[in-house]
Amino acid sequence: MSTLPHCPQCNSPYTYEDGTLLVCPECAHEWSLQSESASTEDRKVVTDAHGNVLSDGDTVTVIKDLKVKGTSSVLKIGTKVKNIRLIDGDHDIDCKIDGFGAMKLKSEFVKKV
Repeated sequence: MSTLPHCPQCNSPYTYEDGTLLVCPECAHEWSLQSESASTEDRKVVTDAHGNVLSDGDTVTVIKDLKVKGTSSVLKIGTKVKNIRLIDGDHDIDCKIDGFGAMKLKSEFVKKV
């Protein structure tokens, strides 16, 4: 039995082959094995505030009080964020935080647990 890679978008382990494509049943993302090997080579290395390398699924802690854009809420120092996803762009981390919901964070304001 061959092991298929996890979904690059949602990190689901339930991927399956459909012809030449790999498909994720949870988020409906489709990709090919060739594009996955190329994307892992092209992906930049994301580090936290202390220089530790971050990867998808890591748990991080916020190291500074952060104002939440569009609200009067503040994300307090020490808030633990589980199961992060790394993305391209100005904000490197996509995550869900209990009590706040979906959010994007910059890697310079977190440390790896």
